[in-house]
Amino acid sequence: MHIETRKLHLIEEMLKVKSEATLSALEKLLKNTNNKTVKKTPGLKDFSGIWSKDEAEEMERIIAESCETIHPDDWK
Repeated sequence: MHIETRKLHLIEEMLKVKSEATLSALEKLLKNTNNKTVKKTPGLKDFSGIWSKDEAEEMERIIAESCETIHPDDWK
């Protein structure tokens, strides 16, 4: 099917939509598709495997030294 024909078919189908929720979902989909600057928030799996074993051990050491130390003066 030619792209212009497909677009017209989609318009015809959208004119039949009665549900506000469906229309909102379609609008959101189109907005996200057309927005070239959509930024994906990285998840933990995006960082999987990017550190070497030495880097991971260094990070664990830094966390243990700084984050896991309780300074009594901080709680006054």
